[in-house]
Amino acid sequence: MTKKVAQAAKAAKKYVIVRTYSAGVFAGELDSRNGQEVVLLNARRLWYWAGAASLSQLAVSGTSKPLDCKFPVAVARVELLQAIEILDTSEEARKSIEEVPVWRI
Repeated sequence: MTKKVAQAAKAAKKYVIVRTYSAGVFAGELDSRNGQEVVLLNARRLWYWAGAASLSQLAVSGTSKPLDCKFPVAVARVELLQAIEILDTSEEARKSIEEVPVWRI
């Protein structure tokens, strides 16, 4: 696969924020959805966020306080059950979320 093809494939994946019933909130590239089952690629759990009043604002504007957020390391793939909200993100929000430093203990 050439670099341009790989970049085009990545660009084709919609970056979303998914809120689940009990597993929390995740941001990543939407790979598939079947009812309430969602598969995300390159996904980070949004364990705690600051600098946005709601997930809606986070999806539109990103965070204004990236150093106060707690977003652990991204996983290659996560299958989420019981998705109750899926928010499309702006490019600005995606960049902001991806640039939050990895939270580790």
